[in-house]
Amino acid sequence: MVCQRFPAFLAVLALFGSAGCAAAAAPASQVPHARAAIDRVHATQDCGLGIHAQAKIDRFARGGRIRTDLLLFALWPERLRMDILGPMNSGTVATLTTDEGKFSLLDLREKRFYVGSTSACNIARLTHVPVPGHVLVSLLRGDVPVLKHDEGASSVVWSTRGYYVIKIAGANDTEEEIHIAPFANDFGKPWQQQRMRVIEVEVLQQGVVLYRAELSDEKQAEMSKPRIDPDGIDPPEMPSGPFCAASLPRKIHVEVPSRDEDVLFRYDDQVTWNPPIPQGLFFQSIPNGVGLYSLLKCDAEPVHFETQPR
Repeated sequence: MVCQRFPAFLAVLALFGSAGCAAAAAPASQVPHARAAIDRVHATQDCGLGIHAQAKIDRFARGGRIRTDLLLFALWPERLRMDILGPMNSGTVATLTTDEGKFSLLDLREKRFYVGSTSACNIARLTHVPVPGHVLVSLLRGDVPVLKHDEGASSVVWSTRGYYVIKIAGANDTEEEIHIAPFANDFGKPWQQQRMRVIEVEVLQQGVVLYRAELSDEKQAEMSKPRIDPDGIDPPEMPSGPFCAASLPRKIHVEVPSRDEDVLFRYDDQVTWNPPIPQGLFFQSIPNGVGLYSLLKCDAEPVHFETQPR
């Protein structure tokens, strides 16, 4: 079990074991460097190109707590579809889609249709957490977004709290800290065979936290089945990737302290890997009676991540 973070005023007590959390021994076979640790995370999740989930999204902000139901598709590297449902599943009230650098957001409550680029601030118009699309897709898949960095600008050490701590120095005065841990059943295996799960990711620029994500409640997820036309006219739509039964975090908690934004994604049991993708799923046309708004200006992306397929 991974030891939880202690409040500052308990840190001294923790050193003497008074907080009730014993030091966690490292695996007998440890990853030799940060790149190897990151590669083990990718290898653990690489069979899962995307997910389809029924979920809840909880937002905690100055205005209080807002909880809504969500239908979600997230496909590597940055294809997203999020349908926000009204109270008592009364129908879709907003839909966000991203694909090939194009962003659209239909808000039926305000009768507005927004178009623009898949920048962090545009995606935040629905999620309220400004992270780029490929970063959000990685987190929703239980994978780790990694700052682009030079060779030698990263390190990894084992923490007695029960996880590896990876530190990365990126360009433009950026830093990233990643916490990962082997699955319990893999502690005794050679490091090359250990599956790794992501626990926490934090990215800073000039000492300011851009976002912090905590991933928890890991459970195995099922592989999607082909989608069958009930009328038997169209051929079956096949899954969008290979067989996958990897574990997924059922809670993805993303914070942006500088904006006082705090959002929690919670998957229910209906989350599957590599769903069939109907044609046009990540595209929206403009409905009648809805105003069109072009989002020509948006915040520049503050940091750059590795996005190439592995």
